[in-house]
Amino acid sequence: MKKILTFLQGIENTVLVVTFSIMVTTFFAQVVNRNVFKLPISWFEEAAVYSMIYMVLLGTEVGLRDGSQIAFTGVVDKLQGKTKEVVQIISKIIVVLFSAIIFKSSIGMLQMQIESGQTSPALKLPMTIPYAALTISFAIITLVQGATAILMIKNLVKPEKAKEEVKV
Repeated sequence: MKKILTFLQGIENTVLVVTFSIMVTTFFAQVVNRNVFKLPISWFEEAAVYSMIYMVLLGTEVGLRDGSQIAFTGVVDKLQGKTKEVVQIISKIIVVLFSAIIFKSSIGMLQMQIESGQTSPALKLPMTIPYAALTISFAIITLVQGATAILMIKNLVKPEKAKEEVKV
């Protein structure tokens, strides 16, 4: 399971680096074009925005994974031992269920986009590409957070065997 998580995290990180590079490059090119060349190039902003969408949605999973997402931990911090671990597992399961619901709903939106054949105004990309960000991101969130929840449950049941697996 740890290999699958590492593989998914590698894909996430690669996509984040690529989309960040595209976003920075296109925003910079747009500013230079607007102030120096003054050419009517409208696709710079569209490419940057679509890249930003992928970055935000994939960055959500990275934040969930490393704990840097904003969270209310006042109640959980006061708990100790097994009670704290159980509450954290329940919290993780809620995240997995929510992500799975959003993932399932996003598939319907993606199918509607495929059927409509709509394209973006400037790049003429099929709109399935920006909408796929939602589906891909929540699929990864569901898988990674689900696997993390399983590892947390293993750690709760058999702490000596699972401790090393939880540190991903």
